[in-house]
Amino acid sequence: MSYVHELLSIKYPIIQGGMGNISNAQLTAAVSNAGGLGTLGSGTMTPEQVEAIIVETKEKTDKPFAVNIPINVSPYTEELIQLVIKHKIPVVSLSAGNPAPYIKLLHEHHIKVIVIVAAVKHAKKAEEAGADILVAEGFEAAGINSNLELTTFTLIPQISRQVSIPVLAAGGIGDGRGLAAALMLGAAGVQLGTRLIATKDAPFHSAYKTRLLEADDNETVILGRSVGQVRRVLKSSYAKQIIDLEHQGLTVEKYSLMTSEDHHINGAIHGDEENGFMNSGQVAGLIEDIPTVKELLDGMMNDARALMEEHLRQFTSL
Repeated sequence: MSYVHELLSIKYPIIQGGMGNISNAQLTAAVSNAGGLGTLGSGTMTPEQVEAIIVETKEKTDKPFAVNIPINVSPYTEELIQLVIKHKIPVVSLSAGNPAPYIKLLHEHHIKVIVIVAAVKHAKKAEEAGADILVAEGFEAAGINSNLELTTFTLIPQISRQVSIPVLAAGGIGDGRGLAAALMLGAAGVQLGTRLIATKDAPFHSAYKTRLLEADDNETVILGRSVGQVRRVLKSSYAKQIIDLEHQGLTVEKYSLMTSEDHHINGAIHGDEENGFMNSGQVAGLIEDIPTVKELLDGMMNDARALMEEHLRQFTSL
């Protein structure tokens, strides 16, 4: 099997998850500069908005970075595919839809393709379609999630034994212990989302970072089960409002409006928990500091190495 860092021309097997309309050049570049693969999430932004952030990111880093395109979420998927080709983006991650129609075209332009999956059957189909790398995302993860509700700990070994391409683990990972555990489960690396919010390089509202620092193990809640559109967020008055409406028979249309990217921005960028939400994975309960991205990635790699070496010594002495 090829190594992820070699396939993506990065130092560490750590990538950033797409963050929808709150994606920005500052954090994307910081991840790439620190040795990972920064990712710009296109969300529902227009091609013009995404292009502006691509240009800014290129000004902040000369390292590879990716663009995430949520196929069935973005109204501009076709245009965004042409945009990443135009800007010679080296890596594209595809999520929330069938990636098959786009992989061949991206490969023709020497673009590596990462596909986000949440089940074995999706992983096998993505590999058959030509994906270079898979991200297997467990139900612990932040934001829009799979209705299948499979956890990272069970998902990674099942997928990794069914495919021959590298698999990255996502959901519930935020430190060296999580990285080491993912590798032992069969992953070739990890994707981070929530943990990167709580860094000095992330230009999000201080209230968001404070909530993550203060979070306990039961600080997140699931929205959208009643309408089949699951999302994990931090508990808040706005999240409770949505849950209460779900109990009263909230429609899909109303739910979609209440969880639009405008409300995501209200929470994450403006710190407004009365009119917006803050995405968060269950890893929030493990966050105890706000390092730079470089400190975070270096620390994760060093801790993972030390943990694996220590456990290897323990087992060889038995």
